[in-house]
Amino acid sequence: MKKKLVVFSGAGISAESGVQTFRDSNGLWENHRVEDVASPEGFARNPQMVLDFYNARRRQLTEITPNNAHLILAELELYFDVEIITQNVDDLHERAGSTKVIHLHGELKKVRPINSDSNIISWEKDLNVGDFNFEGIQLRPHIVWFGEMVPEMEKAIEIASQADFFLVVGTSMMVYPAAGLIHYIPGNCEIFVIDPNLSNNFTENKNHFATSATQGMELFKKSILEKINN
Repeated sequence: MKKKLVVFSGAGISAESGVQTFRDSNGLWENHRVEDVASPEGFARNPQMVLDFYNARRRQLTEITPNNAHLILAELELYFDVEIITQNVDDLHERAGSTKVIHLHGELKKVRPINSDSNIISWEKDLNVGDFNFEGIQLRPHIVWFGEMVPEMEKAIEIASQADFFLVVGTSMMVYPAAGLIHYIPGNCEIFVIDPNLSNNFTENKNHFATSATQGMELFKKSILEKINN
């Protein structure tokens, strides 16, 4: 039976594919206040501006491809039961070949009616004011905005609690409740961290790779395969 590798990924893993990140100094927040584009109140004030913001990000997905970090995670399914819990709203994990991915903060290629967390619809094109579901309800991005519940959190906690190995890659561990997942892993679970900026308060130094996601995944792959082969 394969050991379970649970991966908690963030913006740093997609940045190397060219995805702009929210929290970097040159990130998307620079031209938009958080309250304007990532809150129910912002959407109520100016829905088309919010829709345009996410339309631009959705269109960008056609211009980028998974990088080697995404590809290695998919490859590791040959050796482990890999489950990815991501804060990212892109589809790069899936396009790389990973088969078990939970998006805590939603997905750019999905929309839902403004009055429901469910009834989710796949969506590839631009979304505009006047785009309704079959009940005549305006659609909105399937994105978890600030102040909203994280519907997948309970499922993510259950997965984290079953981990034999837990990998943190490309995340500041500053966004809650998502960052709290690390508190639910078993006591005997071995933790690995890949991030050049994240202070290591989580694991042994030998399991902390202060590198980019792509470089760190190469090092992690070598380390984790040695563990199961020895």
